[in-house]
Amino acid sequence: MTDPTALRANGDRLWSRLMDMAQVAPTAAGGSNRQALSDDDADGRALFVEWAEAAGCEVATDGVGNLFAKRPGRNPDAAPLMMGSHLDTQPTGGRFDGVYGVLAGLEVVETLNDHAVETEGPVEVAVWTNEEGSRFARSMMGSGVWAGVMDLDEVRSITDEAGVSVGEELDRLDWAGPLEFGRPVSHYLELHIEQGPILEDSATEIGVVTGVQGLRWYTIRLEGFPAHAGPTPMEGRKDPSRALAEILSAIYAIAGEEAPWARATTAQFRSEPVSPNTVPESITFSLDLRHPDRDVLDGMEQAVRDAIAKACDTHEIGFTIAIDNDSAPITFDGDCVASVQQSVESLGYSYERMVSGAGHDACYIAKLAPTSMIFIPCADGLSHNEAESIEPDEASRGADVLLGAALRLLHL
Repeated sequence: MTDPTALRANGDRLWSRLMDMAQVAPTAAGGSNRQALSDDDADGRALFVEWAEAAGCEVATDGVGNLFAKRPGRNPDAAPLMMGSHLDTQPTGGRFDGVYGVLAGLEVVETLNDHAVETEGPVEVAVWTNEEGSRFARSMMGSGVWAGVMDLDEVRSITDEAGVSVGEELDRLDWAGPLEFGRPVSHYLELHIEQGPILEDSATEIGVVTGVQGLRWYTIRLEGFPAHAGPTPMEGRKDPSRALAEILSAIYAIAGEEAPWARATTAQFRSEPVSPNTVPESITFSLDLRHPDRDVLDGMEQAVRDAIAKACDTHEIGFTIAIDNDSAPITFDGDCVASVQQSVESLGYSYERMVSGAGHDACYIAKLAPTSMIFIPCADGLSHNEAESIEPDEASRGADVLLGAALRLLHL
């Protein structure tokens, strides 16, 4: 039996490939711009396929273009252990978001090859299509279709700002392949940069991710009455701005009451009419609420609804609240989380059990397969930013943890 504490990933090889991938569609400020289903995205995938095939992997795609590189095992019918993430980026994205998890998965395969480790079942590296949702506005698209959460035909009909559809691009790139969605997977592991400051602030080397926060997105519309800014007395107005001020204060107080894990973000403010000297007829804005406990999230929502109703009643204006997205909190599989924690402990790295504040492909994969994630710190907690940065030794530590967790789940 292979001692899972004996093997180490080749950190130099991993870092070299991260830097090579960063040369595919680089930005002037040192980031990456490989938006989903673009020629740049295709170039990044082609480089990955070149490396995967050189490592002896069989490469294939499914109907939404998810790409899978399979290292065969003794039993070809066994469900594979899968690792992965995504290669597409934001328009001004960094060099590591998603890419690190994909190339670290390939590094695990390469390390198994280096040591001639034979596995019972296959080991696969997944590249999920359009995780970012920047060009085509549906994030985690590939994993969502794979898990049965999104409908393929509906996804194919989504268009970008130029009117080009996902389906047209899948056909143009010849990415829609024969692999089945939702096929059996023994376990799924996803390694990622944290995209936040918690690990760096605490000088912790590894995040053992136990789940993902639930999130709800709302569109809130406050309905007043338009009037001239000059002649209309302050107390005679039905001004949605006055209610808005009280509502925003209440929202952030509600999040503060559920610290440290509660999140509340307001954005996309729009007033009508667009005029500096008219009391607005309406103000519309978005609200993003997050918490890892569904009961707490329910309570936050009700408190926000009460605050909106109270403020609008006080200022005699109307309101509507629409729910745009409701993603339940995810709790990752206990055995998978334990394998990650055991791997960290055996390597002697400092770690913290934590919940992800951002969504990842692992959220959807967890609906069908035992899943867990691993985080490493990133400089200043920055992500979705060209300044996104990690150090080579941090990348190597994360890959070692991924390798050790995989070996445990493979019973090696």
